[in-house]
Amino acid sequence: MKAEYINPFVSGAFHVLKTLLEVEPVKGKLDVRPNIFTSQQCNVIMGVTGRVEGQVIYGMNLITADRIASHMLGQQIRTFDHLAASAIAELGNMITGNASGFLAEAGYECVITPPSIIRGTNVKISTLCIPAIVVPIDTPLGKIEITVSLHAR
Repeated sequence: MKAEYINPFVSGAFHVLKTLLEVEPVKGKLDVRPNIFTSQQCNVIMGVTGRVEGQVIYGMNLITADRIASHMLGQQIRTFDHLAASAIAELGNMITGNASGFLAEAGYECVITPPSIIRGTNVKISTLCIPAIVVPIDTPLGKIEITVSLHAR
């Protein structure tokens, strides 16, 4: 997978996390995963279609999801409920929206799908035949894994 497909999502995540959550994110070491893998406890899945297509998954544990949702909503989240899920889905939507703008600037026009939340332990998510690159992002609120699985159309 080309770095020019991954970098927009890292840049989008850094921009959104800095402005929305007022945290300083730190990028970890990239990892390649098989096309089927066990994900985090809370995952936002976004589809991408256009000149590049595939999926992007934002995964985190429930503690991190609760912390991020609490910060976004301005109130303490004690149980990951519908409101918390909506906030986390919107986080994925904002990051992917930013990334699609960066992709368009690089000549890869694309459209994103509405976010879906998948919650639970030992959930397997398939990226089909497209390789998956995982970029861990550490923040004071917890770790977020961005899994980018895109290819040229």
